[in-house]
Amino acid sequence: MAKILILSNGHGEDLSGSLIGRELVRSGNQVDALPLVGLGISYKEMDINIIGNLREFSTGGIGYTSLKGRFYEIIQGQIFYLIGHIYRLLKISYSYDLLLIVGDIVPVLAGWISRRPVVAYLVAYSSHYEGVLRLPWPCAICLKSNSFLRIFSRDKLTANDLTNQLSKLVQFHGNPFMDAVHSDKILENVSKLRLGLLPGSRRPEVENNLLMIFSVVELLPNYIFLESNLSVDMALVNALDDEGLMSLLSNTGWKKNNTFCSKHSLKFCKGDAIINIHRNSFSEVINSSDVLLSMAGTAVEQSVGLAKPVIQLAGNGPQFTPAFAEAQRRLLGPTVFCAEGIPGLRTTLQETADIIIKLLDSIQWDQNLKKNCRYQADYRLGGKGGSKKIASSIDNILLEI
Repeated sequence: MAKILILSNGHGEDLSGSLIGRELVRSGNQVDALPLVGLGISYKEMDINIIGNLREFSTGGIGYTSLKGRFYEIIQGQIFYLIGHIYRLLKISYSYDLLLIVGDIVPVLAGWISRRPVVAYLVAYSSHYEGVLRLPWPCAICLKSNSFLRIFSRDKLTANDLTNQLSKLVQFHGNPFMDAVHSDKILENVSKLRLGLLPGSRRPEVENNLLMIFSVVELLPNYIFLESNLSVDMALVNALDDEGLMSLLSNTGWKKNNTFCSKHSLKFCKGDAIINIHRNSFSEVINSSDVLLSMAGTAVEQSVGLAKPVIQLAGNGPQFTPAFAEAQRRLLGPTVFCAEGIPGLRTTLQETADIIIKLLDSIQWDQNLKKNCRYQADYRLGGKGGSKKIASSIDNILLEI
């Protein structure tokens, strides 16, 4: 039995790390986690031991996407918090047989400094952004070192690109985060079509995102709701509880319909428009939806991986800004759509609503759209089983150490 420490730096990274960690535990290893950002909720859900005291930051570790995000990181003390975690790593690293890095340059550099055997899953980097991946300094130096025993990428294009750049084999075995949403669980089929809503997971950004998404739904034509052709369903994180949700919507005209509420779902109405809000049902929502409107990160990747067309709604950040949305489209390809214009303006919201109507219509008859969604899913994300494949490769490495 080997002792393994997982380093990850983001919510999506924590999810992938926890899924790989679960498979490593199943094969008899002892696994701990040191999340460099956030509360490590995914690890807790997988019963993986977390090292150190954790703290949540509003940027979720991605302050680099905007000047405002960088400012927030500085004033909230995130940089000093990160340095403290790396210091902790250096103190405990020699008690582990292997470090598993999930993320980008930050945990890669931390792993390299530790001088321990390292395996890296570079979930944050892809050659799809610009055709050729430009790793930030000194990431390539770290990855080329002998301490990095195996490197995994998030897609085949990146694996081939980095293999050439590093003169070292980089492998693609799929994306572990896809294993979290390949589920037979679906929402009750009450209509011909379903629009899924993904407002994201970080507070306080999720509140602002939610209000923008509600505004877009208001702009959908009434006939969609009157003819009961469409069910609109939102996957909402528990961080925003029912009381907070009611307070947020108190001055918007949206009213809770108590007749149809249950333990895990709420229904809000405004005129003819209806939004069903579900908790603890993220996989069910994206698996059941025909089209998704999103202001999220990893959730959009998972949706594309399930061959779903996605409409972005760029916001004011600190995560889901126009710059982040544009980079996400380059990463995920032509089945991700976005209205042009300034975030929050009525014209931008109306254009978003128009795109929703067009896609809901197209997904019913346009076989080329469906085929392209499936192709992009396979090409950019890969199939399910990435967690087990990566864990099995790590187990083989442990036999050689």
